[in-house]
Amino acid sequence: MLRKMLLGVALLGLSGMATANPYEYKLANGLKLVVKEDPRAPVVVSQIWYRAGSMDEVNGTTGVAHVLEHMMFKGTHKVPAGQFSKIIAEAGGRENAFTNHDYTAYFQQLQVDNLPLAFKLEADRMTNLVLTEREFSKEIKVVMEERRMRTDDNPQSLVHEQLNALAFGAHPYHHPVIGWMDDLENMRVEDARAWYQRWYAPNNATLVVVGDVKHDAVFRLAQQHFGALKPRALPPRKPQNEPLQRGIKRVTVKAPAKLPYVVMAYRTPVLRDVTRDWEPYALEILAGVLDGHPAARLNQSLVRESRLANDVGTGYDDISRGPGLFMIEGTPSEGKSVTELEQGIRNEIAKLQLNGVSEEELQRVKAQVVAAQVYQRDSMFYQGMLIGNLESAGLSWRDEKTLLEKLNGVSAEQVKEVARKYLQDDGLTVATLDPQPLDGKKPLQPSAGDRHAH
Repeated sequence: MLRKMLLGVALLGLSGMATANPYEYKLANGLKLVVKEDPRAPVVVSQIWYRAGSMDEVNGTTGVAHVLEHMMFKGTHKVPAGQFSKIIAEAGGRENAFTNHDYTAYFQQLQVDNLPLAFKLEADRMTNLVLTEREFSKEIKVVMEERRMRTDDNPQSLVHEQLNALAFGAHPYHHPVIGWMDDLENMRVEDARAWYQRWYAPNNATLVVVGDVKHDAVFRLAQQHFGALKPRALPPRKPQNEPLQRGIKRVTVKAPAKLPYVVMAYRTPVLRDVTRDWEPYALEILAGVLDGHPAARLNQSLVRESRLANDVGTGYDDISRGPGLFMIEGTPSEGKSVTELEQGIRNEIAKLQLNGVSEEELQRVKAQVVAAQVYQRDSMFYQGMLIGNLESAGLSWRDEKTLLEKLNGVSAEQVKEVARKYLQDDGLTVATLDPQPLDGKKPLQPSAGDRHAH
């Protein structure tokens, strides 16, 4: 399932917590802290989010945000290359990092008494990273191989890469998070060093802690380890609005694969004002109507009844720094074409635009969305993800209650209205996979979207 319900509805399960929890505090150097007390287990998740992702890159250095993520594990004057992960592992913890269009984040999950260790290590590499030509030359080869494996040798990933490149002509979402191969081949350690110096500063970061902790103790601990770090003047962020699309766009990707594949992406808004906006909430519910459960409309009609597709799904993320896309993807059944599947999808959209959704269907979808998210709140890591995503997108963890109320307040008429307004050809980009002979190669499984973990 392509759906990205990470934020807009995932907050449902968290609204019942005490209003004073989480707690926020900002250090004098600009580092924001958000602490969520969750005493159910003696563990803690520490995440530091830098508001710098691939959308902040410039031509010629695409992929540098992700490359720097790798280099952050290559040592400081105090912690030699390769020791960061070893130290965390020896403390019984786990750590990793991920890069996105909007941000780069690093995390550790540990026994609660090891939180000072995580803070000490993160504060050290926030300002004291050693970037050497030797380590860079080795790691850039790792990143290029990652690109080959996740994208170049993965037909569905190639389709999504070309889809974004076509859908976004001006906005930097045009570029893949992992970067274009030519840029990676020509990248130098100076590019990574410039990126680090530009964006890695306490006043461009949010530290999120979730676990069996007391917020005041965490605030004191953060002051101890991060308080002495100096803020930096951040580069101005200019508006990068995507021009109005004036007609359908199409791209075909030829790659070795067994079956064809199609993605239809419609230009849509995302949340900017959680109180006044209503269309993103209606689009979330629309995604649930089409693909929120096994018996949802697309699966029921195109997979079970007409057997046009092996699988079909939707994706919409209403929380992001850039423009939004409402995506519908599918793999045609053997003997069926992408043209037939696209027409089948269009038929289902037309039915919804004409007849809308019943009140009964609407309430059922909302209930399913709620039920799906109750389970998610059991994860401390996931709670931290919710907070970090909201803060990185320019919203606030305080918006959780409003998000829930607005989502539950979506009407059937609003779902119909956004379907009619946004699921139109003038804002549509279609990318199809034209399968080529495999030549004995086994096609790889699709990658996990645009998040590249270290």
